Formats: sequence, C-alpha cells, structure tokens
Amino acid sequence: MTTLASHALHAALHAAPHPARPPRHARPAASIAACAALLCGLAGLVPAGSARAQQIDIDPPGPLLQGDPVRIGVSGLPPAAEITVRTRRGSREWDGVVRPYAAQATYRSDAQGRIDLATTAPLRGSYDGADLRGLFWSMGPVRAAGGAGGGADTAASPPLPPDDTVEITAHRGDDTAVLARATIVLRRSLPDVQTRPADGFPGALYAHRSAPGAPPSRRPALILLGGSEGGSLITRAAAMWASRGYAVLALPYYSPPGFGPNGPTPPELPALPPAFADIPLERLETARDWLVRQPEVDASRVGVMGTSKGAEFALAAAVRMPWIAAVVAIVPSDVIWEGWGPGVESGRRPSFAWRGEPLPFVPYEGFEQEFAGFATGQPVIVRRPQDRGRAANPGRVPAARIPVERIAAPVLVIGAHDDQVWDSGGMAEAIATARRAAGKPVTTLVFREAGHALGGTGWTPTTQYNASPMKMGGSPATTARAQAEAYAGTVAFLRETLGARP
Repeated sequence: MTTLASHALHAALHAAPHPARPPRHARPAASIAACAALLCGLAGLVPAGSARAQQIDIDPPGPLLQGDPVRIGVSGLPPAAEITVRTRRGSREWDGVVRPYAAQATYRSDAQGRIDLATTAPLRGSYDGADLRGLFWSMGPVRAAGGAGGGADTAASPPLPPDDTVEITAHRGDDTAVLARATIVLRRSLPDVQTRPADGFPGALYAHRSAPGAPPSRRPALILLGGSEGGSLITRAAAMWASRGYAVLALPYYSPPGFGPNGPTPPELPALPPAFADIPLERLETARDWLVRQPEVDASRVGVMGTSKGAEFALAAAVRMPWIAAVVAIVPSDVIWEGWGPGVESGRRPSFAWRGEPLPFVPYEGFEQEFAGFATGQPVIVRRPQDRGRAANPGRVPAARIPVERIAAPVLVIGAHDDQVWDSGGMAEAIATARRAAGKPVTTLVFREAGHALGGTGWTPTTQYNASPMKMGGSPATTARAQAEAYAGTVAFLRETLGARP
C-alpha cells in the first residue's frame, strides 16, 4: 500500500467519545387549574383537579456504565397521545472535533400515559422498531439548529452537553415546547479507575484504585490490541474494561503517518513502526512480562483482546504463547495477510513476524486501485482486494492459515457477514469450525447483516460508519444491535474465563 493509501486508511478508521457529570432530572409540572361552570342557572367554582407532571424516567437515575441495564421512559402523559422524544449529544469525530449529534422519534403513549423506549416502537423517526438504544445509536450530525441532517453546522445551536451526557426532551407531537427534560450519563469508565504509564510502552495501565492504606488487590488482566488505525486509539477502550474489574494494558504496536484536515501528519508515536509489516508477535510477550510484575495483576489470568488486525495479531500470538488464558477476537482473520505502508513493496512482506522470521501470508489483489476511491469519491471496499487475493492464491492459503486449533485458551470470535473491510463473518466461522473439530473451546457470535465496526456498546452513534468513501458495511441499526449483543457476550465470556469482580 502506498503512503497515500496508508494515510487514507488511518484517517478513515478514526473516531470516539468520553466521561461526564451526574444527570439532572427537571420535572416541569403541567397543571389544570380549577375552572368555572354554569349548571341549571346556578354559578359556582368546580375544581377540575390537576394533571400529573410529565417526566422522563431513568432507572437507575445515576451515571451508568455503557452496557449496564437501564430503563428509560416518559410518564404522566395523556393516554394515546403522540409524543416526540428528542436526544442530543456531542460526538468526537475522527479529526478530534466534538460535533453536535441528534435524533428524534414520535410515539403513541399507552392507556396509562406512558412510553417505554424498550417496548414501544416509534410511529416515525430516526429508527424503526422497539429499541431501548434506538434514540442513541440513530443520532446523526446536526446540520441546522434544532435538527439532524443537511446543511452546515450553525452557530445558533445551543451549547453541547458534556462528553458521555445525552440530553433527552419530550414534546407534544411536533411542538417545540418542552414537556419534560432530563439528561442521562453513559460513562465509558468509572471515576475510580486510575492510570499510570506503562514503562517502555506508549500505552498505559488502567485499574481500580485500592482502598486507602490497603495493598492492591490482584485481579485478572487484559492486553488490548487495536487495528489498522494504529497509534494510541486503542487506549480509549482501556478504562472501560478496567471498570469491569480488569487490570488493562492498552498496547499500541504500530503508528502510521496520519491524515488531518490540512493533509498528511507525522506518526503519532514515532518510536513504533510506521508500516504494518513484519510486526513482531513477541512484542506481546514483552508486554506480558512487564504486566505480571505489577502489584494489581494476577499473573495466572492474563487475556488478550484484539480488534480487526489486532484480532489477527491476538490469534497468531496465542498459537505460540501458552500463558494467554483467554482470547477475544473481534472481526478477526483466519489467515496472515500481506503487509503494507511506507517503504513496503507490494506483495513482498507479511503483516506479522515471529522471532525475526516473516510469517507466510496471503497477498492482496488490486489494493492500490481500490484505494484510488479516496481521490475519486468512489466507495472504498477493502474487502474486495482481500477476497480477490485469496481467490487468486489458493495455494498460499494453507500455509498462511492461523492454526487456531493449537490455542490452549478458550476463544471468543465475533464477526459479521456484511463486513466490507474483510470477511470477518466467514473467517470467524472458519476459526470456530477448526476449533470445534479439534475439541477446543470456542464461543461464536456472528451477525449476518452487521458491518465491521463491532467494537462498541450499541449506545453511541453508528450512522456515519458508511458516510465516507471508506465503507464498513452493515446498516446503523444492524451494527448497533450487534455491538450491544457482542459487548454483553464479551463481558460474559471474560467473566467466565478470567473472572473479575463486577
């Protein structure tokens, strides 16, 4: 891959959000005063009573970790009324800028004057079907004051809520007047997660603080491996998993030249390789050796979680490293692929090496032509040169296959058949088939209609995954719902295999 293509891939795969403040629940009362009435020629005051206050109900009301159970609804409404609920938040895009995102949907209240987002399907709006998270993942960029879609951002938009905070408002029909307002804080991490530099690594160790004066409690550990975006982006997920009870080392392992609003930028982490070629698998062993010397870590329970190219890394390493106690491979590969990047000649080097020896690999077919779409505006579907390369080189596939049946640890594979970055659904199923044939433990979550971006929780916007020339696949709805199921499945798998205090 050329340097330009590498820049484009790096730019296309960037994005994320972060922490927050406690929610507030404003409950404006709507009342009907006593009214005058005439009856049989006699005048008198007849109290008509007062209506219950409309309110947005969030249970539990405090800040939540994304993925924790919650109930969200609206109550105190007239029965069978059309009520529009709107959500608004700031979302950090690939260039680091936080922009306003919004969604809305109109519902009909039930006979008790209630709407439950988990069970009530909208009549119309940003998403279809009953879905607790629908008003969250369906948010799109706000291009005009008060709405989503079309045009440029306007200075008239109200201030954005803090990171990880979503404003929720309820309205009668399409009226702009607010019946009820609340905020919900959906944290990616708990406030008692502490971080400290990881000596010799550009990442950091994340873990819960111990009680004052108490020795650190030893807990299972996770090493996180990101994908072809490179740099430090993987560190953004570390505090989330530390909040689930793990000591977490986020491990950057390559850092390509970047691409910003003004063009190419230098590598974020210049000490790391700028090309994704001959990445040494043993870097993971070095990280583990440092990790198990930390007082928070139980050396017998160290797992590895990789996403995309990081899943390829994790599986290839686990074949050779018996100390790995659990493997999570999100949108994985079942083979080693060709490497790319600055100074790498096409078709000559693999993505990974082991103790100085390049691993056998499957070459791409037409990678440069595919990436020309960034200049022409045509869709860039990275899966195509990989599928063509695999089909054109059947004799190289057996040697490049990752022998996952040799992994001693339990393995979770998560893939999607509409993945347009590579065929993670088919490759996840191939991994599972090989594991089961060998009698080795494997858990499989494969989604037919979702895309490549399965590393989320289902609570953040998925509407822009296919908005740029680089296509991830899946629809916003199918990918968000797959994210939520995959995240819950990963939490359960790690709790079963590594154990952790919730």
